[in-house]
Amino acid sequence: QVQLVESGGGLVQAGGSLRLSCAASGRTFSSYDVGWFRQAPGKEREFVAAINRSGGSTDYADYVKGRFTISRDNAKNTMYLQMNILNPEDTAVYYCAARVSYAFPRRQRTEYAYWGQGTQVIVSS
Repeated sequence: QVQLVESGGGLVQAGGSLRLSCAASGRTFSSYDVGWFRQAPGKEREFVAAINRSGGSTDYADYVKGRFTISRDNAKNTMYLQMNILNPEDTAVYYCAARVSYAFPRRQRTEYAYWGQGTQVIVSS
């Protein structure tokens, strides 16, 4: 199993940037594909980005492609989401998630067995 803890959320003005981190416990972080999801008030949790266990492959939702960058450092058991050119529509609670590596990429939240508690991102206009 793996436990996940997000950090780095906060309040930012439109056009600004934030970097989210997701720290994983356990010694087998490199066995997992990991991803970011987000959930805005009154909306379903949606896929944002994913990265495979080696970090060699990534996948992005169209609405963040070109603005967000996902990365990981397996030596530090940590995943990152660099978010640039933020807009108010990016306001949400951001969750990191993990799944045992198989058939990357996967965008359905049901494919991910492990979840963090979430970190709030608010983008003001």
